Amino acid sequence: MRSSVPQASPRFLIIRPSAIGDVVMALPMAAAIKKACTGAFVAWIVEPSMADFLQAQPHVDHVLVWPKSWWKELLKSHRLAALVREVFQFHRRLKDLKFDKALDAQGLLRSRFLAALSGAPQRIGFDSKEPGRFLMTEILSKGPRTRTIATEYEHMMRSLGFLQNGFSLGIFIPEKDTLEAIHLVSQTVGTQPYAVFAPFTTRPQKHWIFERWVNLAHRIFHEFGLRAVLLGGAHDARAGQELAQRCAPAVNLAGKTSLLESAAVIQGARLVIGVDTGLTHMAVALKKPTIALFGATCPYIHTRTRHAVVIYKSMPCSPCRRRPTCGHAYPCMAAIHEDDIMNRARRLLDA
Repeated sequence: MRSSVPQASPRFLIIRPSAIGDVVMALPMAAAIKKACTGAFVAWIVEPSMADFLQAQPHVDHVLVWPKSWWKELLKSHRLAALVREVFQFHRRLKDLKFDKALDAQGLLRSRFLAALSGAPQRIGFDSKEPGRFLMTEILSKGPRTRTIATEYEHMMRSLGFLQNGFSLGIFIPEKDTLEAIHLVSQTVGTQPYAVFAPFTTRPQKHWIFERWVNLAHRIFHEFGLRAVLLGGAHDARAGQELAQRCAPAVNLAGKTSLLESAAVIQGARLVIGVDTGLTHMAVALKKPTIALFGATCPYIHTRTRHAVVIYKSMPCSPCRRRPTCGHAYPCMAAIHEDDIMNRARRLLDA
């Protein structure tokens, strides 16, 4: 944790507790605040899985870990007295930091509740259908729907007068994580160039067809000489192993890297191909040649970089987000073919 700025400096709390991709897309908010407000102190509330990642980012001065799962467990087990104590202790930690502004970059009831817990006199957040508007002092729209990555966070910064120029995505990766990633990759693919595949998510409607990943790994290797390195979380390790067993050129690192190490593996890749998952958004932020496969969700079409493209084939039922109407057939993802990806890969690698 870095030392705090003098008390006279403006103090901000950003509330975007999850998920990986959204935190990555919101991260330039901290840099924008720092640039606009001399000596600003910026803290961030995040769930435990993202804490190490945020602590490494140079524009974030302090990370507050919100134990959401533990609070839910206390509520589920009817240990209400213990939950109240936990909430009050978290409230005291927030109050002690004396925030001037709490910026809710999520727009949910729980994020509005966290803003209220902060005690900040100004609590600003996104408009949404969620309850709890009374917990905020100011509600902002998410801006025009331009289908460009991170536009809602950019709009918040512009609306508050913290942004004059562009909203530039980026991730800082510490040297130790880079070195560890180099070591892991060298053990598996040696010094060969490689592509990163990010095929895993927790929602099946965002998955691409398994057999096509296998075929794509073969084609990427035979045409470009790139071995596929599979990245994902611990819960993806088994699926990654199955895919690697089906395709000899593929290497499974799912569950074997931290988030920062995954970012470093992505940084060293020649090409990244992924579904709507945090690792894909990290690749876009790192400005790596990236192909994002969207269907049931379509968070953006424009990536702010010529190095990253989105494949999205619009259908009357898409994007359905969390409410599929296709009986689990997911034609929006099935409509994406290997040739679609290979054609875009050729253009990116040629560029």
